[in-house]
Amino acid sequence: MVDETTTRAGGWTLQVAVLVRQKLWQTIAMRSVLPKPHRDLRLDLFRGLANWLIFLGHIPDSILAWFTTRNYGFSDGADLFVLISGYTATFVFGKIMMERGFIIGATRLLRRVWQLYVAHLLLFLLYLSAVHYLSHKFDSPHLMDQFNVALLMDFPVETLTHGLVLMFRPLNLDVLPLYIILMAAFPAVLWCMLRWRNGVMILSFGLYLSARHYGWNLASYPAGVWYFNPFTWQLLFVLGAWLALGGAAASRWMLHSRFLFVLSGAFLLFALMVTLAERIPELRPLIPDAFAGPFIPNDKTNLAPYRVIHLVSLVFIVVSLIPMDWHGLNWPIFKPLIRCGQQSLPVFCVGLFLSFIAHFVLDFGSEGLFVQILVGAAGLWIMTVIAYYRTWSKEVDNALSSGRRFAQSEVGDASTQP
Repeated sequence: MVDETTTRAGGWTLQVAVLVRQKLWQTIAMRSVLPKPHRDLRLDLFRGLANWLIFLGHIPDSILAWFTTRNYGFSDGADLFVLISGYTATFVFGKIMMERGFIIGATRLLRRVWQLYVAHLLLFLLYLSAVHYLSHKFDSPHLMDQFNVALLMDFPVETLTHGLVLMFRPLNLDVLPLYIILMAAFPAVLWCMLRWRNGVMILSFGLYLSARHYGWNLASYPAGVWYFNPFTWQLLFVLGAWLALGGAAASRWMLHSRFLFVLSGAFLLFALMVTLAERIPELRPLIPDAFAGPFIPNDKTNLAPYRVIHLVSLVFIVVSLIPMDWHGLNWPIFKPLIRCGQQSLPVFCVGLFLSFIAHFVLDFGSEGLFVQILVGAAGLWIMTVIAYYRTWSKEVDNALSSGRRFAQSEVGDASTQP
């Protein structure tokens, strides 16, 4: 009897030791790959900035576009949004996958994909309804053509069906489908990156080059291809994941290189000159065709290499000048941007819808400079209000959940009393 008890105890001890060793190994591996579990407010700040830039950039024929980065360089808010999305997705779901296994991490990732898809469908239906209603209400059929929803009148069922599978998208609703596709493929990519970070980065770069060389892209309805080619734009998403999984730490020595800093600044200055020459006809003769030709027009669909270099140079300069513990991140002036970055999905969706409303207001109202600035400021204010509301709502829900758990634990403790 004693021997049997001892054997059982020894077996339990061995199992516990194995579990402890596995948990310790997972913890060590996670610490060696993922950054410290400290929220980097720079990510929230610049993701919020990307949302603001996307909103302002989607209001055509207005001065508001001059408040975005797309008029001052090769990359814009969309590039920054995809890069940061890859970083944050890896930081959140990579930790889950390492601590709880591939299945749990993959299911959490796919649940996020479902949330993104539902958000896209709601935005898609609201967008279509608003464009259709306002174009008929104000007898302006050109809005239907301008925002690519005229097919809804002739082929409503077919158009909506293709919209459900992301093949049909009205004007400006291209970023979220790209994000959905990248996140849907990310469980397998993340699993591989946790083991072969550099190898996956090399494969991603190879896919990018192949897609640009062979013209790979996804078909769009009724004709053409995706505005954001997923086979090329995946490079920025995977690059963000690579940085989160230790690439940033391994490249930290570059931040001390004065040569790279100057080189990055020189490229940003060159991009500024070429982009302004493209936007302002009077400046075009100042830039020789031999220098400007390869960069005009700016290839956004297939993510031209100079867009990637411009974004990397911009990130390098910013990270060099703004460390993670910079006290300025707590300044009140940055709080709205940080809040918008922390509540990125609702702010992004609201911003896209507001961009159409802003265009409509300017198209049928006054186009004066003051009105344009007022409309842009109103849109940013609404986006910020949504961000603060979502933050408050989550805090209330968390407090209620904590209260329920505390009450249940109290009831459980009371039931065990004699």
